[in-house]
Amino acid sequence: QVQLVESGGGLVQPGGSLRLSCVASGTISSIYRMGWYRQAQGKRRELVAVITTSGRTNTLDSVKGRFTISRDNAKNTVDLAMNSLKFEDTAVYYCNALTAAGGTEYWGQGTQVTVSS
Repeated sequence: QVQLVESGGGLVQPGGSLRLSCVASGTISSIYRMGWYRQAQGKRRELVAVITTSGRTNTLDSVKGRFTISRDNAKNTVDLAMNSLKFEDTAVYYCNALTAAGGTEYWGQGTQVTVSS
């Protein structure tokens, strides 16, 4: 089992910045990939950015150049630095962990990011 706890959401004006953090606990050795998804009201959950143990990343096109994902394997954390935030970035952001064997997914409780003037 893997437990994920997020922090760092909040209210920010357009053009502002936020940093999300997620710390994993439990069976850490099983984790292959960690990252962030988001779900806006009335929309499907979508991948924002993920990063594997080796550092390979996959990022949503609409956030490329604005969001940066980073991972500290020693501390079992994954961060998402979000810059130049837009109204359409408003959503609940979820931390995600994927295990290598069997592909089990784990989710955090979610943290709200609201971009508003």
